[in-house]
Formats: sequence, C-alpha cells, structure tokens
Amino acid sequence: MTLKKISSGGLLALAALTVGLLVADGAFAQTAAPAAAAAPAAAAAPKLDTGDTAWMLTSTALVLMMTIPGLGLFYAGMVRKKNVLATVMQSFAITCLVTVLWMIIGYSLAFTDGSANAYLGSFSKLFLHGVGAETTNALAATIPETVFIMFQMTFAIITPALICGAFAERMKFSAMMWFMALWLILVYCPIAHWVWGGGFLGSAGVLDFAGGTVVHINAGVAGLMCALVLGKRKGYGTVSMAPYNLVYAYIGAALLWVGWFGFNAGSAVASNALAGAAMINTQVATAAAALAWMFAEWIVTKKPSVLGIVSGAVAGLVAVTPASGFVNPTGALIVGIVAGIGCYFAAVHMKKALGYDDSLDAFGVHGVGGIIGALLTGVLADAAVNPAGKDGSLMTQVYGVGVTLIYTAIMTLIILFVVKAVIGLRPSEQGEEEGLDITLHGETVQ
Repeated sequence: MTLKKISSGGLLALAALTVGLLVADGAFAQTAAPAAAAAPAAAAAPKLDTGDTAWMLTSTALVLMMTIPGLGLFYAGMVRKKNVLATVMQSFAITCLVTVLWMIIGYSLAFTDGSANAYLGSFSKLFLHGVGAETTNALAATIPETVFIMFQMTFAIITPALICGAFAERMKFSAMMWFMALWLILVYCPIAHWVWGGGFLGSAGVLDFAGGTVVHINAGVAGLMCALVLGKRKGYGTVSMAPYNLVYAYIGAALLWVGWFGFNAGSAVASNALAGAAMINTQVATAAAALAWMFAEWIVTKKPSVLGIVSGAVAGLVAVTPASGFVNPTGALIVGIVAGIGCYFAAVHMKKALGYDDSLDAFGVHGVGGIIGALLTGVLADAAVNPAGKDGSLMTQVYGVGVTLIYTAIMTLIILFVVKAVIGLRPSEQGEEEGLDITLHGETVQ
C-alpha cells in the first residue's frame, strides 16, 4: 500500500498506537526498577559540588545557544527575505535586554522569599545584592548562586523571544522592546515564582520540570494575544508568504534540539541520574514528535516537508519539557506522538479554520505543545523516575495550566494596549510593505 492510498485510516492507526503505548506505559511504571530514583537525603547540609557546577555551566551555555543562534535562525528562515534581519535582531536584542533586567530585578522577583511569597518574591536581591562567590540558592544548594542565576536567566531570555514568532513581520522594534521589558517583569517573573520559586502553584503540586507552564504555555498564549491584537500581516491570505530560507530554519531547529538537553537535563540542577532520565526522555519525545508530524502531514498533503519535520521536532521538545524529569522513556514516546499530531493540526488546520495570523506558530507549537505536555505529565508521571511525581494528578495539572492561561492572557492584553496607546504597535502600511529590515533598521539581505 502506498501513502497516497492512506487517509483517515492512517491517522486512526497512529491513535491506536498511542493508546497501546498508554497501556504499556502503565505496566512499565509498575515494574520499572528505581534506578533513577533520587538518592536519600544526606544527613549533612549539601556543599558546593564541582561535578554539578560543571554540568550547570555547560547547561547554561547550551540554553543560551537556543536563543542565539538557534531561535534566531529558526525564525529568520521562516519569514520573507525583507524581514530576515529584523527577525534575528529581535532574538539578539531580547537577549541583551533580559540579561540586564534579570540582573537588576528579575531574579529577585522570581527566586527570593517575600512577604507575599505565594505570589511574588522580594526586592532583597535587586542588582544581585548579597550574591557572592560562595552563596547558594536553596533551590540549587550544590552550585554557586551565580551559576543558578545565569541558568535561570537563559530561561527568562528565551521565553519572551519565543513570542516573537506570533507577530513576526509586523511589530515596531520600539514597541517590541517596551512590550518585552514589561512582560518579563509583570508576567514571566511572577509565573516563574509561582511554579519554581516557592509560590502557590508549586505548593499545590503542579509538576513542571523545565518550563511547560513557565516557558511554553506562557509564551504561546502571549503570542496568541499579540497576533489577535496586532491583526494579520498586510496581504495575509492573498500574497505569497513563503519562507525565505528553510536551510536557516533547519540549522536553527538543530541548534534548538541540541541546546534543549541543557534546558531539560540541566533542570535537574545536578549531574545525576535524574539529569540522565531527562536527557533520554528529551531525545525520544523529540524524535517521536518529528515522525508523527511528518507522517500526519504526509497522509494529509501527500508530501513530507522539511519545515514539517523540524516543526514536529520543536513540538516534541516543547511537550516533553514539563515531563522530562517525571516520566519514563515509554511515557516520553507517548508525549512525543501526541504532541506531533496535536501540534500539526493546531498549527496548520486550526489556525486556518479560525483565521488568526500566528506567523510562525508560536501558539500552535509552544502553546498547544506546552498544554499537551503539562497535562500528560499528570497522567504519565512515574515515581520510579522521580519520587516527586507520585503526587502528580491530571486535575492538578489542569489547574496549573488554567491559571497560567488566564493570567498570561489578561496581563499580556493589558501590556499590549498600554504600549499601543503610548507609542503604537505596528509600522506604517508602506513600511510593512517595504519590509522591516530597511524600514526599521536601514539594512537589507543581499
């Protein structure tokens, strides 16, 4: 039988495979050896560990690589030639902007204790006051606090950068800078604190190993709000908006994949068995999602595309992020398959049906993929991999997803309308027609 003869039956087969894996995963979870379980707590207080520190320094560099050059090239390859430089400029400028804001205020708001600790940190470490060579954060007691600050900074950098995919080719650079600065402080830092910094979502048992809610749902929903408020690109649906250079997108996706090992395995905050579990889960889910997207596209359109398989890989990376340190490899395989199929239909068919212009599928991949991963974490968490997963539940994950969706949507809309009222969001129609490279930056790609 050729793929041209496969229709809905092929999709049903993929669904049947997923159900079968769910059953198999349940059996695996009951019999798996606790090889990756956390070691018993030592009687003595932990001290700085050179192995942990070396791994976290490496992980930090890998995550920074995800934004520059990974995300920059991935997004730049998918826009039109006249907007390539403006697109890479966004990733680079956001890296610089967030670095400074994180040092001044972001880290303190997200990862210190305050009088309203369930909701926000304090101002006690503004400008990194009190951070020294030997200080540590209780969340990462075996590495220097400076390394923990840097690692979390890279997460704070890539999250707003992801949003740019939703409004690509149609936001003024000045508006983008103001929006990202306000969004980091008012949206990212509070949610990071709620989940990871001692806030109410983490205390409620919401599982998010490396950023399903904090990074991907957060960025995806914000991106959707941006797409809706800014409206469609000029000529959307009537003129060709084919990607400029899919080789750029391929290279960017490859850098994202490699960098993601720092993102997920680094979130163990130690060089240990849990980091190893997160690493293999990341690889398995990513490959499964790439294949699932490719086959779904192949069945529907009769052709597997480069853009499709790399988009599927990113969808798998997104979905396994919250689950990577809680599921076993069979669970990661399920996450990848579901994410590949789900994000394909969200990014391609749902967007078309609803008529919004999410330029580079920030919501379709990161928002939807993050939701899929967060919910499946509650279903597939395996205490043999991580004892913290024993208390996970689907309803708790639904709660975490819901809170993130609502808060991010409302706050992002408020920020957008404030920036729109003060300086405006979009360039002129003529400037957009000419391209943001020459209009906003005075440069062009030859």
